[in-house]
Amino acid sequence: MPAYRKTAQVDMTHGSVLGRAALFALPICAGNILQLLYSTVDTLVIGNFCDTTALASVATSSQPLEILLCVFVGIGSGISILVSQAVGRADHDQLQKLVRTSVWLLFAASLPLTVIGFLLGPWMLRLMQVPADAFDYAVLYLRITALGTLGNLGYNMNAGILRGLGDSRSTLLLLLISCLTNIVLDVAFVAVLGMGVAGAALATTIALYLSWLTSILYARRNYEGLQFPLLPHGYDKAQLAAILKVGVPLGLNNSLYSVGHVAVQAVYNMQGSVFVAGCSIAGRVTGIAGIAITSFSSAAVVFAGQNLGAGNYRRLQRGVVQITCAAGVVTLLIGLVATVFCRPLLGLFSSDPAVLDAAVRYTWWVLPFIWTYAVFNCMMSFVNGTGAVKYTTVVNLLILWAVRIPAAYILHALGYGTSSMACVSLSYAVGLVAMLGYFLTPEWGKLRRKAKKLGDAVTAETEPTL
Repeated sequence: MPAYRKTAQVDMTHGSVLGRAALFALPICAGNILQLLYSTVDTLVIGNFCDTTALASVATSSQPLEILLCVFVGIGSGISILVSQAVGRADHDQLQKLVRTSVWLLFAASLPLTVIGFLLGPWMLRLMQVPADAFDYAVLYLRITALGTLGNLGYNMNAGILRGLGDSRSTLLLLLISCLTNIVLDVAFVAVLGMGVAGAALATTIALYLSWLTSILYARRNYEGLQFPLLPHGYDKAQLAAILKVGVPLGLNNSLYSVGHVAVQAVYNMQGSVFVAGCSIAGRVTGIAGIAITSFSSAAVVFAGQNLGAGNYRRLQRGVVQITCAAGVVTLLIGLVATVFCRPLLGLFSSDPAVLDAAVRYTWWVLPFIWTYAVFNCMMSFVNGTGAVKYTTVVNLLILWAVRIPAAYILHALGYGTSSMACVSLSYAVGLVAMLGYFLTPEWGKLRRKAKKLGDAVTAETEPTL
């Protein structure tokens, strides 16, 4: 048994498809609950100890930084895919090279992104048409969180590597540390010391750095064979090229998607701070359904990568059906229950009737249809896990730039801006149809033929000899 293989790893290449997927997904699900708990407490603290403009500023100010970081986050997803494929092939040498190259890439990207975010953030917020009464708060929040870029990217990259190894328990541990730190510091800085938006941003930044450093200690202790470094020690050219080949399309996809979110957010911003605040707290309720979506999608990526690397094409076909259907059913049930009880849940965040009305409207437009997002996102994760990222990039751009953004601006132009969130559900439905189309492409046809060939070989081996 190699030095880096520990009991925390989940081998997706054997056993029950749903059983293995659930074993991997449950820690991620628990971690998502922790994240939701943190974001809920964050909103509760800001909503109860600050004013509505502060709540609106926090809701909008993270998006410009997200645009800058999401290219690297996409590259981190590419690293996770390559790690899972290497695990399936049991290629220990490639794993070491991938880790070393990833750390080099982290430091090469973090400093420039920090400077760009700090300097260009205010300009991007103006472009988003952030309400004037929330603008100064938004700039302050963005600049403080920009200083946490290294911790943010480092944590996400290391978490992706660990997930690629099949170790999802580690993400639960890291999120537990991050969320508890965030909650304690939120209460201390905002509720006790009265630091307002600056306190919330500082709490987030500190928690990210702590999570990043903890992830390095965890990897060094549990995966000694990977030789996980804290500082960069060179890179492998072949692995860097492989990372960029898979990661750059995912990163550009994420970046263009985030730019699109900014365009939609601009429509929300046109409705005023009360509407933006309502959408913000509604996101806490819709995030309940997101727990299952993220968990199943993470399992789908690793399942696809490991089984592709191991050449288990028949199992790959079974997995895409079973895991995707499970994601859709679970998310549908969660979405319906959360929709029915949305008003009392939303009332925990604000007592402002206008804010609550906007939040309820958002919830009713989005949550009942979020199961379609679960299904198409899970399919997309499977396809990404096989390394075929071009198709998913096109689908993401289609649903955002050809559906969601035009629909939002059309609704606003027609005088229905306060119902512009309907564009989200419409884009989910189009995304589902588009991803079903992948299974008619030549790329999936090749995998299907390989699965059939493998099945015929197994049948020939088991047939009795006359």
